[in-house]
Amino acid sequence: MAVTFNHTIIASKNRDESARFFRELLELPEAPSWGPFLNIQLTDGVLLQFAEPPVDIQMQHYAFMVDDELFDRAYQRLCERGIEHWADPQMRRPGETNTEHGGRGVYFKDPSGHAIELITRPYL
Repeated sequence: MAVTFNHTIIASKNRDESARFFRELLELPEAPSWGPFLNIQLTDGVLLQFAEPPVDIQMQHYAFMVDDELFDRAYQRLCERGIEHWADPQMRRPGETNTEHGGRGVYFKDPSGHAIELITRPYL
């Protein structure tokens, strides 16, 4: 069997707020949830499971590849909501997107402080 990615748990200060943020930004449907997890499902079947751990949350980085049309809509939502964003992971180019790797990209933080990246082309 080939190896595929199935799911990840994203630590959240408020799992409802975090799941809603990603659903609205990335235009994703709700998925069945259970136990401490509030789930959303990506197009390829991967589950993002949001949970509120009883520990301090350490920042993680999550990158999502999207098509150009979704990138435009998501970027417009970021701007409309006043979400601070950058063209680079070092946060030195605020309010911009990048055109590296033959596509476009943007960095921002989710409601729990995780570093999120949207790209339109893979790096490799």
